[in-house]
Amino acid sequence: MERRRGEAAAATGEERFVTAITRFAGSMVFIYVHLMIFGFWIVANIWGLPGIPRFDPSLVYLATMAAIEAIFLATFVLITQNRMSAAADKRADLHVQMTLLVEHELTRLMALVSEIAQKIGVTTSVDSEVEELKQDVAAEAVLDKLENAEGVENADAERER
Repeated sequence: MERRRGEAAAATGEERFVTAITRFAGSMVFIYVHLMIFGFWIVANIWGLPGIPRFDPSLVYLATMAAIEAIFLATFVLITQNRMSAAADKRADLHVQMTLLVEHELTRLMALVSEIAQKIGVTTSVDSEVEELKQDVAAEAVLDKLENAEGVENADAERER
């Protein structure tokens, strides 16, 4: 949480602006404001209101402004999603690193426990598996295997189509 607060504090003015716009655009207040503005605009120009001239009877200006707003809002959302994706990638990289570290430590612990068991003459039903389990896992080999399996699944899915 402290890191996230630090990253938020280090954000540029542009990033804070985009975050504020995206946060507001994703709120019910945004919907209510638009309902009021669009509702007033449509009623004033279609049916007319006393004392207010019809300033956009074909609603072309309303449509143009809504289209421009949609372009900017979509851009703000994409910028926010890119920033969130980068943060998720960092967290995923950290998770992989931590998992590899834990796996390495557990492998070392297993080797130590195995040596202690040998010294005191303890045997178990899993002794045949211990030697394999004491080997470090090669992350690249696991990734290659996963990618190959994924490629086979994709090929199978294509054949079924």
